[in-house]
Amino acid sequence: MHCPFCRNPDSRVIDSRTSDDGLSIRRRRQCPKCGGRFSTSETASLNVIKRSGVVEPFSRDKVVAGVRKACQGRPVTDPDLAMLAQTVEETIRQTGTSQINANEIGLSILQPLRELDEVAYLRFASVYQAFESLEDFESAIAALRAGTA
Repeated sequence: MHCPFCRNPDSRVIDSRTSDDGLSIRRRRQCPKCGGRFSTSETASLNVIKRSGVVEPFSRDKVVAGVRKACQGRPVTDPDLAMLAQTVEETIRQTGTSQINANEIGLSILQPLRELDEVAYLRFASVYQAFESLEDFESAIAALRAGTA
C-alpha cells in the first residue's frame, strides 16, 4: 500500500478492526518515511463470471440497476433496493466461493425480491426462470398464492 502523502511503497499496520457488518477489515497504517497515518479497508474479492466468460468484480450497483427495472412503477424505495443488494451479497458470500455465475446472482435475488414486492418478483422471475408462456406465469402466481414460490 503506497502512502497517500509521500507515495512511499511501504507502510506499517498499527491497528486492525473488523467492520460492523463483518465483511471488511479497517486498518490504520503509518508510513515509516513521512510518519503520515491513513486508513485502508480490505474486503474479500467476489468475482462474477458472465455468460460470455468474462470475469468482473461483483457490484451491488449492478444488482440494484437490474432490480430497479423490475420495480419500475412499484412502491419500492432506493433504500429498499440497497438493502436487497446487501442481502444478496451476504447470501453469495456465505457460499464461501470467490467466483459465481451471473445467472446464480439473478436466482439469488428472487427470494428477497419476493419479500419486497410480489409484482416486481414476477417481472424479474420471468427473465431469470425463462418464462415461455402464460402457463409459466400462472404457475408462478399460483405458487405465490400458496406461499411456495
